[in-house]
Formats: sequence, structure tokens, C-alpha cells
Amino acid sequence: MRSDKFPIGIIGGTGGMGKWFASFFKQEGYFVQIAGRNTGPDSRQMAADCPVVIVSVPIEATDAVIRKIGPCMLRESVLMDLTSLKEVPVRAMLETSVSEVIGLHPLFGPRVASLDGQNIAVCPARGKRWLSWLKDILEKNGANLMETTPEGHDKIMALVQGLNHFNTVMMGLTLAESGVSPEELRRFSTPVFRERLDHLDRIIAHPGLYAHLIAGNPHTDKLLTSYRKNLGELLAFLQSGDVAALTKMIKSLSVKNVA
Repeated sequence: MRSDKFPIGIIGGTGGMGKWFASFFKQEGYFVQIAGRNTGPDSRQMAADCPVVIVSVPIEATDAVIRKIGPCMLRESVLMDLTSLKEVPVRAMLETSVSEVIGLHPLFGPRVASLDGQNIAVCPARGKRWLSWLKDILEKNGANLMETTPEGHDKIMALVQGLNHFNTVMMGLTLAESGVSPEELRRFSTPVFRERLDHLDRIIAHPGLYAHLIAGNPHTDKLLTSYRKNLGELLAFLQSGDVAALTKMIKSLSVKNVA
């Protein structure tokens, strides 16, 4: 690994998180090459030329992009991705490249001003030389790093993203059938409910992304089995008007340490 400011290549660096990290590395003094869908250098040439290559494309395109550039990576380089799910892209990077491999998931959006206080999941998969460089530059800028396996990451994301977004979609479907306009809902909304409506607006604006986060995570289905069971119990309490039983169930959450 070279100690000077080597070039960093970002595939998908023209928007979203790719653009955010391109700006971040430029501020750190690195020369950043950016390849968009129809702009910038050839992605395979970038993989051969840049010691650090980061894939930041939509989830549905990630596997194909990795398999296209993976064979062009050099053994002394590192291939990373910024995808919200980790098992599939990390497996693809390991299968197609000889380079070091690190899976990354920034747990924030491109609207944040800096890394200070932000969480990033790190999945080291092959090699250790580049890992120390990555951790140093992220932690120096205030990021909180959680090192985990791709499977461990996706199991947690089934809760943090899959179940969370599933709940919001269910709320959106129910609101749509209620006949109450979005304007009227916001007129009567509480701060917490406005946050939920804002979350729903983001999902509606990017349906493909959120569909992949819900249905593309192999661990979400098991959670939804538990979800259906608990929903059935709650519905039974509501239908019978059993307030005491419902109160007992809500109280049990504190015993189970659910925040």
C-alpha cells in the first residue's frame, strides 16, 4: 500500500453517496476519478489504474458492475462497495477479484454535512493492509465504525431497514385507503407523525431502492413471520376490546429491552 495520495476511483460517483464520498476524499487531498453511467473513464480501466476502487451504484446494478470490474483489479489494490446490503456484493467481489475486499455501508444519507458522529458498518472480507488506512481516515473525521460480517450486517439491517420500511409501506397503503388527503393529515399531524410521513415520502420517491431493501434482504422474511404472529395477537385484543391484555403486552416490551 502506498503512503502518498494515490488516485481513488468511484464507480457511480455522480450522485447520492458516491458523489458524497468523492467530495470527502477530494477534501482529504486525494485525486478522485468518477465514472457515471454515461460519463467519466471506462470502469474497467479505472479498476486497473486506481489502488482504491469504490462501487456506488443502485442495488440492482451492483452485482453486475462488480463482476464487470472485479477481474481488472490488481492484487495490491482494494475493492469496496457502499451498498445497503452486504452478503451479495461482498461475495461477488471475493469471487471476481484478487484484490483486498471491504464491504461498507454508510448509515446516513448524502445530505449530512460531515462524518462527525455518523455510523458506518465495515465488513472486512480479504486482506488487512487497506483496512487500517480506511479506518484511520474515517475515524479521524469522527465516524463511528462497526466491524461485522456481511451476514451479521444483513441480519441487523433486516430490522433497521427491512422491518422499518415495511411498516412505513403498510402505513402508506392504509392511509391511501382512508380517503384522507395528505394535506389534511399534515394539518392534524404531531411531530412524530410528520416524521413518519416524511419517511413515507422518501420511500415513494425511490420505490425501487426501498423494495430491494425490504425484499432483497434474505433475513427479512423470518422477521415478518414473527411480525404476522404479533399482529394477530394485537388484532385479537383490539377486536375483543381487551385493553388490559393490550396494556400487558405493551408493558412487556420494557422487560424485553425493546427501545
